[in-house]
Amino acid sequence: MAMGDIAFNLLIFFVILARAQDDSHLQWTPAKADNLENAGHTMVSVLIDSDSKLYLNGQQIGVAQLAGQIETALGDAPQGERSVLVKVHNDTLAQRFEPVIEAISEAGGDLIHIVEEQRD
Repeated sequence: MAMGDIAFNLLIFFVILARAQDDSHLQWTPAKADNLENAGHTMVSVLIDSDSKLYLNGQQIGVAQLAGQIETALGDAPQGERSVLVKVHNDTLAQRFEPVIEAISEAGGDLIHIVEEQRD
């Protein structure tokens, strides 16, 4: 009986610590800007890494599927709670990230671009 309790507690421990959107293995360098605000909590994360690969919530995806997947992830969230966190590697060309911005807009998401504060 005690082993069952220990196993159950360990299971709960690992479930609580698990991250739903693990993109820590992806490599990117943010752009820099002045006077930044905190982005807060978002339901969806889009990343273009240093190899120009596109990821939605840590899973690689094509730009053609992006709008539909974002719309599904946002569900019926009300306006103001449809934030989409966008992380773009600082060397990414506009021809790569502009279709991503368009897909987010098409899905009804509120784009939040992540940049790093510029320091002197």
